[in-house]
Amino acid sequence: MLTDVEIAQKARPIPIHEVAEKLGIADEHLERYGHTKAKVALEAANNQREPGKLVLVTAITPTPAGEGKTTTSVGLGDALAKLGVNVGIALREPSLGPCFGVKGGAAGGGYAQVIPMEDINLHFTGDFHAITTAHNLLAAMIDNHLHHGNHLHIDPFRISWTRVMDMNDRALRSIVVGLGGQNNGVPREAGFDITPASEVMATLCLAADLQDLRARLGRIIIGRNQNGHVVTAEQLGAAGAMAVLLKDAIKPNLVQTLEGTPAFIHGGPFGNIAHGCNSITATKMALNLCDVVVTEAGFGSDLGAEKFFDIKCRVAKLKPDAVVVVATIRALKMHGGVAHADLLTSDSKAVIRGLANLKKHCENVRCVGLEPVVAINRFPSDTDEEVRAVKSGCKKMGVAVALSEVWEKGGEGGIELATLVMEQLQQPSQFHHSYSEHLGLEEKIESIAMNFYGAEGAVVHPSARKKLREMEQSGFGNLPVCIAKTQYSLSDNAKLTNRPSGFKITIRDAKLCAGAGFVVVYAGDIMTMPGLPTIPSAEKIDIDGQGIITGLS
Repeated sequence: MLTDVEIAQKARPIPIHEVAEKLGIADEHLERYGHTKAKVALEAANNQREPGKLVLVTAITPTPAGEGKTTTSVGLGDALAKLGVNVGIALREPSLGPCFGVKGGAAGGGYAQVIPMEDINLHFTGDFHAITTAHNLLAAMIDNHLHHGNHLHIDPFRISWTRVMDMNDRALRSIVVGLGGQNNGVPREAGFDITPASEVMATLCLAADLQDLRARLGRIIIGRNQNGHVVTAEQLGAAGAMAVLLKDAIKPNLVQTLEGTPAFIHGGPFGNIAHGCNSITATKMALNLCDVVVTEAGFGSDLGAEKFFDIKCRVAKLKPDAVVVVATIRALKMHGGVAHADLLTSDSKAVIRGLANLKKHCENVRCVGLEPVVAINRFPSDTDEEVRAVKSGCKKMGVAVALSEVWEKGGEGGIELATLVMEQLQQPSQFHHSYSEHLGLEEKIESIAMNFYGAEGAVVHPSARKKLREMEQSGFGNLPVCIAKTQYSLSDNAKLTNRPSGFKITIRDAKLCAGAGFVVVYAGDIMTMPGLPTIPSAEKIDIDGQGIITGLS
């Protein structure tokens, strides 16, 4: 059996200008990065056509068994293309951290992939590096300001701006900078986050255009001065240079699937510690060029989808038309109590127990006025009896369900799912946000916790409550809330699988992201700089003398 990277390497992609021609993108708006990828100027979407329909792909609570959300998104796009639909796909860019840590690749899988797979998973068009550099420029200018007299009277103990890098490195979570004498700066405690957690990443992904990006960067808060007032990137004189570094990064990237379906891959905020969606510029460009756009949001519906609904759709004034919830029988069995080592053994009773998790994610979709379509992402080990158990459970929930075999068959394996999605798109969207912007910040947290997690409420630590009240008093109470928590549970405790009950989430800290335009609150013990596992994926990734990469799958 071929690996993902081997399948991708055997592909014969069509020239990128031909992919652009499918969308009506003029050559003057295409900035080629070789033969198979390109940046697209924002002007390419300036047309008067009716925007297309928007389909979100989300999933059940992740497990080590895998769900295949990106694979399903790509396969669904290819299946819609086979039905004759003018379709585009809008996805996030993978982070190098998970690629070399846990995943080993994040461009789909099997015969439902976006290509060039190696480039997308590695340096691609340099967007992540530009974001990292812009973020760290601001960090450098903060310490330079302290060194040269600190006329803004920044309090070194209240600087909230970290540094970032796009790699899992737990040793950099907490550090001390400025050591080595007077010429090396002012000693202070600092740290690193991973680039997908950077506010610059979120800001780029939520900006409407370059001018909006420049304004948002200026609003970024780096800390407070000795009088307790916020200090911004604009006050430091950093925002203009940061925008210059991002002038190309804001342009969406155009690639294709194995079957030649156009795909925009742009931006990569994590779904568990950021808002988990690709850029507004890419999504809106796709909607202005296609009749149907398939996009995804990070992790389960409690994380990426909720933030898609309440943050991205609110900022961009988007109105999704359909939602696909991806589930695998292997993951359902894990939620039903089966150990990872025993997943290949047929166990329809465990599948039925695990359906409680799927049911909650379907309820989450209905919470915003939409009807879910369940996609069973089939693996070769799944038995017919187990598939019947899922279909029967979905029937009892009153939810449409389709078997998806896109990993093995590409677009052809997603025709059943694509047909159900097209039927859903014939219905008018009843979408609404899950909470009003006029609620207080703690009320928004409670709303998300109770409606999307199934919690009994939230416990807010006094220090976090103080910060939230300061934000409200400063005029930021109308912002949406971005809850950072574990992706492995509907709760903030990764050990509580399936559909836990009788719990409250614990909010230990809060941060104002004025540039991105939301408030981040940290639940449980979530980390903004992941660590590598015992055996990182990097150990199996290699390259031969001919430049052929292995292990990236």
